[in-house]
Amino acid sequence: MKIIIDDKIPYIQGAFENVAHVVYLPGSKTTPEIARDADAIVTRTRTICNEKLLAGSSVKFIATATIGYDHIDTDYCDAAGIKWTNAPGCNSKSVEQYIASTLMVLAERKGWNLCEKCIGVVGVGNVGSKVAHICEIFGMKVLLNDPPRERAEGSEKFVSLETVQQQADIITLHVPLNMKGEDATFHLGNEAFLNSLSRKPVLINSCRGEVIETNAVKEALKSGQLSGFVCDCWENEPDLDLELLDLADLATPHIAGYSKDGKATGTQMSVHAISNYFGLGLENWQPTGVESPLNPVIEIDGAGLNEQEIISKAILHTYDIRNDDSDLRKDITLFEQLRGDYPTRREFPAYTINAKNVSDITLNKLKELGFK
Repeated sequence: MKIIIDDKIPYIQGAFENVAHVVYLPGSKTTPEIARDADAIVTRTRTICNEKLLAGSSVKFIATATIGYDHIDTDYCDAAGIKWTNAPGCNSKSVEQYIASTLMVLAERKGWNLCEKCIGVVGVGNVGSKVAHICEIFGMKVLLNDPPRERAEGSEKFVSLETVQQQADIITLHVPLNMKGEDATFHLGNEAFLNSLSRKPVLINSCRGEVIETNAVKEALKSGQLSGFVCDCWENEPDLDLELLDLADLATPHIAGYSKDGKATGTQMSVHAISNYFGLGLENWQPTGVESPLNPVIEIDGAGLNEQEIISKAILHTYDIRNDDSDLRKDITLFEQLRGDYPTRREFPAYTINAKNVSDITLNKLKELGFK
């Protein structure tokens, strides 16, 4: 059998070599001619899997090593009998880390005590639920909005979007991109949404660029309806709106989920999915060679520091969003290169904290975040 693999997928080299003919290609180089005699494709978001690519091919299975799958024409694949799978939750801890770093940087810049802030988490799936959990650890009031889950589970722990608009100091978006239906999220952050905000919140978008309406967000920032904006996912990327970039508090090149841990998990899920479908016997395969962090031990002396400052030191040691913000602003034409050559980022469990003058309560919170 023949498997086409996007050569940007990490840690997958060698996974299928004993059971298939493997072709490694950049995602943009997978053509109908190359796909014609392939049995499977392993991809990331830059390979558009639609009728143009797949018609007349022998492709039976597509695995994307990403949470998102809007680069796959699922309606066409379903009609053509092509099975597909994504990697739900693979990078959820990475996005959790991204939001944690964001909140700590914003708190430092704006003089926030996070315990006094209310955050609205819109979309409480694999990612949103983890984000909500860390915000609870930080002592924040957390509002959960997820209409599909509310219909399935009841309304006890969920609130309406209107409640989020009225009460939240920060709104963070973690929804899939749905173009239609009662749970449509395309341009969820539009003029009507932004005009209904009561507390002039900071808006964070780390899910999909098209979930916000660029012009509406720009106007809300100029008018003061939004007090801040953090953006990792952009409409029309890599062609960013320069004015929105200038207005944003923090701007990054779609890397919120780019920890090495998240990428390794996405790769593992894709290999297992193809193995299960074709009976390749790779169900126990695991990625190897995941890079260690440069400085895996965090030394913290808590003397003279409050709890938020101690937790901030730990989080920003693992990942400081300001570095990605600076790199993007230096040269936005490097958007794709910054993603493709992204440096090693490991999640909280890859780090050990050596602490002194830190209370047991704060140490337990650090452990709950995942630190050793």
